[in-house]
Amino acid sequence: MNPSFKNPKPIRYNIPGHAHELTFSCYKRRPFLKGNRAKQFLADAINTSLDEYNFDIWAYVFMPEHAHILIFPSEDDYSISKILKSIKQPVSRKMIGYLRKHNPEALKHLETGYKVPTHKFWQSGGGYDRNYWSTEEIRSQVNYIHDNPVRRGLVEDPREWKWSSVRFWETGEEGPVRINLDKFPQF
Repeated sequence: MNPSFKNPKPIRYNIPGHAHELTFSCYKRRPFLKGNRAKQFLADAINTSLDEYNFDIWAYVFMPEHAHILIFPSEDDYSISKILKSIKQPVSRKMIGYLRKHNPEALKHLETGYKVPTHKFWQSGGGYDRNYWSTEEIRSQVNYIHDNPVRRGLVEDPREWKWSSVRFWETGEEGPVRINLDKFPQF
């Protein structure tokens, strides 16, 4: 790939009243989120970000090589790009720092082959951002997110996957990421 080539910035639609389903992948779609440490770093970053940027999490799932998060910004003026950066950047820094200190051999899987950055945890770019505003689409996306581990054959029942909001939806049981459904659209 030509080093002077730059990926175009994704177009983000920061429209008040829209929910956003954010999907982002690990570098080269490698299963960096397979271990609990990386998933906990991600959960912590999301919880910190939702306090800083004032949005609600309606649904999420962490898969071995990617994550889905359905969010609803509470303010009319917001930036999905800033929210994504506030989630992804701390995870990268913590995981790269952790591997440098505790498992330098594993760090080779994050090598880019470039001088800067030398290592990456996340795939380049902002991932996918899909806006939703209809109740039917939003509910369908929640089900899609929760069923992801079943479709992949990781579990038989979505409630078996710890790193998902499905149990909160069904029983109110809190998981690693704080869910707030106060503004979730009702039928």
